[in-house]
Amino acid sequence: MILNDAGIMIGCQCQELIYRFDNIKLDEFIVMPNHFHGIVECVGVPLVGAQNIAPLVGAQNAGQPGTEKGQPQGIAPTVGNVVGAFKSMTTNEYIRGVKNVGWPRFNKKLWQRNYYEHIIRDEKSYYQISEYIKTNPLKWRDDKYYV
Repeated sequence: MILNDAGIMIGCQCQELIYRFDNIKLDEFIVMPNHFHGIVECVGVPLVGAQNIAPLVGAQNAGQPGTEKGQPQGIAPTVGNVVGAFKSMTTNEYIRGVKNVGWPRFNKKLWQRNYYEHIIRDEKSYYQISEYIKTNPLKWRDDKYYV
């Protein structure tokens, strides 16, 4: 798959997510002409509902240095947090491309409202999904939006 400048930007912004979220790891991902696939892994912190979760920053920590963010500490981000940030980052960068280098304008929204997610629970499932992502460009000619 040969990406245009906007596609390259999408891939770069995806890689930037690891700097925005300390507790994620990017595995396979692919930028397609009309969609995106990726595997995001939460690492280094207990998942929500697990034992030993750090307390939420708030009233009990008010006034202590480093507690100004008002965000949970030590809890993995949700898929929604990561996808929301990705959509925001890429939309803002695309708007810069429209203004500065003449990328085609988009009508109201760059991304669809929702997204599809799947929790990978075992190595077999990971392998299948990873292979699907890697081979997705081979299926592009069968996509209903292929031009």
